[in-house]
Amino acid sequence: MLTPFHLAIPVHNLAECRHFYTNILNLEEGRSSDHWVDYNFFGHQLVIHYKPKSTEEVHTNAVDGKDVPVPHFGVVLDWRDFHSFADKLKLKHIDFVIEPYVRFKGEVGEQATMFFKDPSGNALEFKAFKDIGQLFAK
Repeated sequence: MLTPFHLAIPVHNLAECRHFYTNILNLEEGRSSDHWVDYNFFGHQLVIHYKPKSTEEVHTNAVDGKDVPVPHFGVVLDWRDFHSFADKLKLKHIDFVIEPYVRFKGEVGEQATMFFKDPSGNALEFKAFKDIGQLFAK
């Protein structure tokens, strides 16, 4: 059984981010107030909380020759769900930080991944493993 996690992230424009998570990612909205909104994030609880905009610089780490934003968060989806979700995001003209692609194609640990940001600059990663049993393989 999946144990849901809870994640709270800061957003500097609650209305814009509410639109993004509700209408672009199509997440189900839960409870809310003037300063925060709960979402069903693929079976987990994501809460966007208002926080004034930060001027902090974005950091990245090189992975496979790509600049991966740090910090980031996301979920591991089923292989087919990942590709369907990626196609829907492309139709909605998401500005990808890292376009959907497959790493280690045909090898152990084959996985699909993509990165993009919400309107407040929070980086999200969605990935899928061809063989989910490789999720924590060393």
